[in-house]
Amino acid sequence: MLKKILMMLIKLALWTLLLLVIVIGTPRLVTAIISSGKIFSAEESPSARAAIVFGAGLQRDGTPSPVLKDRVSAAVQLYQQGKVEKILMSGDNRFEDYNEPAAMKSYAVDLGVPEDAIVLDYAGRRTYDTCYRAKHIFGLEEALLVTQKFHLPRAIFTCRGLGMNVSGVSADLRDYHTHSLRYWNIRELPATLVALWQVWVSHPLPVLGDKEPIFTESANGN
Repeated sequence: MLKKILMMLIKLALWTLLLLVIVIGTPRLVTAIISSGKIFSAEESPSARAAIVFGAGLQRDGTPSPVLKDRVSAAVQLYQQGKVEKILMSGDNRFEDYNEPAAMKSYAVDLGVPEDAIVLDYAGRRTYDTCYRAKHIFGLEEALLVTQKFHLPRAIFTCRGLGMNVSGVSADLRDYHTHSLRYWNIRELPATLVALWQVWVSHPLPVLGDKEPIFTESANGN
């Protein structure tokens, strides 16, 4: 009797584990399929009027983290190659002493990008917010998304799900620590599940505000 109960518990645990793998792993598969063929290096990427850089944390001294530096550097490459006209830098600025967009701008300017080519989004607290605000606040219908490969499938899925025509540009400009890569990829599993829920079901509203179109009608030649 005890053996039967034990076997039932083992089977239940295995089925639960399988269900968990399906629930968490399927969204990652979905975003991988949707982003297939839409991820490029900076050298091979198509052109678009704007690039969007996603925030990725600051160091204690307020400068961009190594991951964020790579994102900014990749966007700078796009600008210097003439593939984009403007760079939208989107990050978190909920606290007075934490300003991702300003740090991103400062780093880009140091790399040679003129200030008037940079637009700051201070309310890009999460990927969904950045994509939503890029379209509804800054008026972008298409863009190049600049972030690391582990994040690009979710970013592409989210922006495309919100009605934007986007491609991804890999910002993997260095060899990242194996433990960091493992952590980032594991974190993407629940984050991608949340992304599917947000885009397909809940449709949350991020922090909004007045429209700030990056390109005016006159700039578009209309």
